[in-house]
Amino acid sequence: MSSPLVAVLDVDGTLVDTNYQHALAWYRAFRSLGETFPVWRIHRLIGMGGDQLVAAIGGDGLEQRIGNEARERWVEEVDRLIAEVAPLPGARDLLVGLRERGHRVVLASSGKPHHVDRYLDLLDARDVAEAWTTSEDVESTKPAPDLLQVALRSLGEPEDAASVVVGDSVWDVEAAKKADMPAVSVRFGGFGDDELRDAGAVAVFDTPGDLLAGLDDTPLA
Repeated sequence: MSSPLVAVLDVDGTLVDTNYQHALAWYRAFRSLGETFPVWRIHRLIGMGGDQLVAAIGGDGLEQRIGNEARERWVEEVDRLIAEVAPLPGARDLLVGLRERGHRVVLASSGKPHHVDRYLDLLDARDVAEAWTTSEDVESTKPAPDLLQVALRSLGEPEDAASVVVGDSVWDVEAAKKADMPAVSVRFGGFGDDELRDAGAVAVFDTPGDLLAGLDDTPLA
């Protein structure tokens, strides 16, 4: 077993199955404002924070014109779908397993506070994770590193603390690289293994449960 680390875990698409709901919610939000983008293009951006997604899919002009309203409507659309969200296989077991190995556990979510509350309840994670973040904790979300750094600070840890990021998208991996943290990925973001590894992931697993079974082959051993 390695020395204890800080495990910084993404939530959406990593611990709870929300990526397709988010993609559909963004699609509906854009459509309600007269903009239509293929759902597959939106899906490729899920994991990127809403503060950056509008410009990423439609340019700075779209962000300036409808960005704030699109984000408000996205929240409304997610609220309609949130009852369909379920934990991913082995998600809570992974959190417990990390704590049993002595690692500190913090959830780095850029979700809205009421969404994060819902996911914490689904995962029964309040007594396992030491802290968690929401969109209100940072101005710039992934792929910026800010959220990961705030997650460390929420534990009283310095930004250069020995830590590992667990996520599902290339945006998680890119944020980890900028924060100088190794990243381990699960496949629920819909990205190929080659994309995740090219972005810098040191290991890729099917599910949180598979990651738990394979911890000895990761920096979280």
